[in-house]
Amino acid sequence: MYGELLICSGSPHNFIAMEDSTRQIHHLLQEATELYSQMYRDPLLKDSLEQLYVQMLRCVRHGGKILLCGNGGSAADAQHIAAELTGRLSKNRPPIQALALNTNVSELTAISNDLGFDRVFERLVEAHGRDGDLLIALSTSGHSENIRRAVLKAHSMGLVTSAWTGAQPNPLQDLCDYHLRIPSTSTQRIQEGHILCGHILCQLLEDALLTP
Repeated sequence: MYGELLICSGSPHNFIAMEDSTRQIHHLLQEATELYSQMYRDPLLKDSLEQLYVQMLRCVRHGGKILLCGNGGSAADAQHIAAELTGRLSKNRPPIQALALNTNVSELTAISNDLGFDRVFERLVEAHGRDGDLLIALSTSGHSENIRRAVLKAHSMGLVTSAWTGAQPNPLQDLCDYHLRIPSTSTQRIQEGHILCGHILCQLLEDALLTP
């Protein structure tokens, strides 16, 4: 009520600003709803999710771990998904070995300072990755050089790789074993799609690990 009084009192410009923000909120919610609808109708995305889930489950059941990396908002998404895997999404079950490579500030700054930012994830894959692990590389554009180098290093070490990108054609999608393409060119919508995919995959893994 106090907030409503602040908005409605004073200049008529406040009413105009509130109407503009209401229209913008409706537009953004509609945009997000349309993205989820497009994802639901996208057979290639659903097939990719199914195939990646099978590989992730195989990795986990054979004692491998899931590595994730990204820049900016995608770094936060990598950390978010890793937390769901090591902790829990909605059910109590054994932890899944997962590591977001972008979480240790000392590692990131030391490697960037000594070797260059383009090599930061490549070096971390080399340090933490093992044959049989799986790397999830998140990049809304698919053009991040440090992500590309990480994927190449992962391949050379025998890791399975998955690129999560947006709709625009990009070099990263052709380097990875599995590609999750979010049908959007908007950075924030792509990131929202990535988190949805992460939750879906985590839910599938939880169900599988709890099945006798």
